[in-house]
Amino acid sequence: MSESVAPDAPSVVAKLGAEAVGTFFLVFSVIGTALFAAGFGKGQGGLNVGFLGVAFALGLSVLIGAYAFGPISGGHFNPAVTLGLAAGGRFAWKDVAGYLIAQIVGGVVAAAVLAGILAGGKDGAFAEAQKGGFASTGWGELSPGGYGLGAFFLAEVVTTAIFVTVILAVTGKRGAGNFAPIAIGLTLTVVALVAIPVTNGSFNPARSIATAVFGGGTALGQLWGSIVAPIVGGLIAGFIHKPLFEGVSK
Repeated sequence: MSESVAPDAPSVVAKLGAEAVGTFFLVFSVIGTALFAAGFGKGQGGLNVGFLGVAFALGLSVLIGAYAFGPISGGHFNPAVTLGLAAGGRFAWKDVAGYLIAQIVGGVVAAAVLAGILAGGKDGAFAEAQKGGFASTGWGELSPGGYGLGAFFLAEVVTTAIFVTVILAVTGKRGAGNFAPIAIGLTLTVVALVAIPVTNGSFNPARSIATAVFGGGTALGQLWGSIVAPIVGGLIAGFIHKPLFEGVSK
C-alpha cells in the first residue's frame, strides 16, 4: 500500500467484521426482544415488555454496539446510516458497498439464529412467529396499528432522517465526543416509540431484510418499502446536513 495509514488503523477486514458483528448484535437483541419478550405473537413473550421494551432494546443495542465496535468501523450497523454519512461527506462512497453487504449478512445470520431458537421451542413456535411476520416492518397487516402505505413511508422517512441528522450532529466537529453513542441510542429509542406502532420500527434496511427472510410472503412483498423509505430518510439527512449546519458562520 503506497498511501500512508496510521499503524493502529483497523484493516478493511476488521471494519467489515465489526459492522457484521455489530449488526448481528442489534438484530439479535431487538428482534429477539420483539419475538420472545414483547408479546407480539400469540403464546409468545411471557414477559410482555411491549413497545417500550423493544424501543429500549433498540436504543441500548446501538449504544452498546457504538462503544464496542465504533472505534473499529464507525458503528453504522445500518445501510441508511452508511448512505447518510456518505451523502454528508463523512464516509467514502467507495467503501459503502462493503459495509452494506456486511450489515445485511450480520442481520440475516442473527435472524437465522433466532429462527433456530424458535424451532427448538414449543410445537408451532416458529410457524406462529412467521404467521405474525417475524416482527417484520411494513404496513397494513404488518403494521401493529394497521396503518397504510402512506403513513408507513412518512413515518420511516422522517424518523430515519431525524436519527441520521442526530448522528451527523453529535459526531461532527461541534459534537458530543465520547458521549455521542448515548445521544444516538436515546434518539433511536425515542423515534422507535413513535414508529413501532405504525411500521414496527425499521429505520434500517438490514434489519428489515433479515426479518423478511423468515417473515413469509407478505413481509417479502413489502420489503421494498422497508428498504427504500429508510434510505430516502438517511440520504435527505446527509445531503442537507452540511449546508444547513456546517455552513453556518462561527
